[in-house]
Amino acid sequence: MIVEAKICGLSTPETVDAAVAGGARWVGFVTYPRSPRHVDVETLRALGARVPKSVGRVGLFVDADDALFDARLATGALDMLQLHGNESPERIAAIRQRTGKPVMKAIKVATRADVERGIAAFAAVADRLMFDAAEGTLPGGNAQAFDWTVLSGIVVPVPWMLAGGLTPRNVVEAVRISSAPCVDVSSGVEASRGVKSIALIEEFLARVAAL
Repeated sequence: MIVEAKICGLSTPETVDAAVAGGARWVGFVTYPRSPRHVDVETLRALGARVPKSVGRVGLFVDADDALFDARLATGALDMLQLHGNESPERIAAIRQRTGKPVMKAIKVATRADVERGIAAFAAVADRLMFDAAEGTLPGGNAQAFDWTVLSGIVVPVPWMLAGGLTPRNVVEAVRISSAPCVDVSSGVEASRGVKSIALIEEFLARVAAL
């Protein structure tokens, strides 16, 4: 089983390069001012230009309006939109149609019922789903994991990612329990809040590659 990895919350050339060199399938950039990982338009443009076409570039948005999508997409630095707010199925469909970009919807998970409700609500309108921990003060990057066994045996009709509290130390166990085809990490590869560690990025990607 080949497991893909996404390194999210990148904000410097060095960490982007480390993610690409380490074999990340996706790199993520945050467009949410309350996050310590937020990047402005010019930084996004510069970082996105460093990424080869073989690696997908994902923008994380939280209940964004059309103007914010337009400004970030105008950089040419995004291949997919990750929606981490309270977007409705109707809003997701509208974003997807308006931007022409694939959309991934994050589902906040505490119980198996959350997973089932998320699939029922969003699988028909989103290109991908992300299952993330329900707890935390920010939409992602809270270093909180959930009970991965709630994903055991779940049939997800679209591609999906596992997020929430993943680290180089627990990612192998997380995949074993959840059968996740792709894993997403942000705080789990940081030296301090919002500051990525090249060594931890490399270790995380090496662990995933060995699966």
